[in-house]
Amino acid sequence: MPLSHGYGVLVGTLHDYYRDPPDNYGRFYHGNLVVRSPAGHYKCAIDVDPKNMPNGIQWRSVKIRERDFARIAAWPGGWHPLVSEESTGALDYIRSRVLHPPLLVRTVRCDGSLGRLLRWLRWNPPWNSGTGIQALTELERTIEQGTRCYVFGEPFSTGLGVHNIHQNQGDPIGGGFDEENWIWQDGATIVAKPDGQLVGFLNKFATQSFRTDDQGRPA
Repeated sequence: MPLSHGYGVLVGTLHDYYRDPPDNYGRFYHGNLVVRSPAGHYKCAIDVDPKNMPNGIQWRSVKIRERDFARIAAWPGGWHPLVSEESTGALDYIRSRVLHPPLLVRTVRCDGSLGRLLRWLRWNPPWNSGTGIQALTELERTIEQGTRCYVFGEPFSTGLGVHNIHQNQGDPIGGGFDEENWIWQDGATIVAKPDGQLVGFLNKFATQSFRTDDQGRPA
């Protein structure tokens, strides 16, 4: 079912960034962006808890075409609720063409053109698997390039903040998080560079499926 407190995108500029303090084993569970908006500073908690797995986090950074993101890029700073549908600008790691999901590999013609394949791979990098520290290192490389932030996820129930900034579908049934499975409600961190280029950091848990049905359940 959809996220309990709704879904949307926060538009603003980066004010600060910090990691949660590490636990006794040196693991980090969140990277925290503090985003400046007209309403105040939002804390955006990006979850990279590996769930006690050595390679429990999956992530990748993707380039986003400016024309595909022009509608949201034109919005003013602040929180913008989104209905979980493609037409609203909502994100879906599996279905959204803006994010170049892995399943689109089927649409690439096998015409023997190495150049065509390399161009496709440039826009569709593979997923990485590893620890929370490794994922945060990639996140930090992404946000340090940006002048404006677009953070997709669920708003805090109280106070200014965003969480569930990760894939929000494909959780195993009965695993404890499956009640939040739904499509077109995935979290992400997208930044705009000074030259206008857009880069998105996508993150999920290894336990989440890459294939889901029309209610976000593992297919």
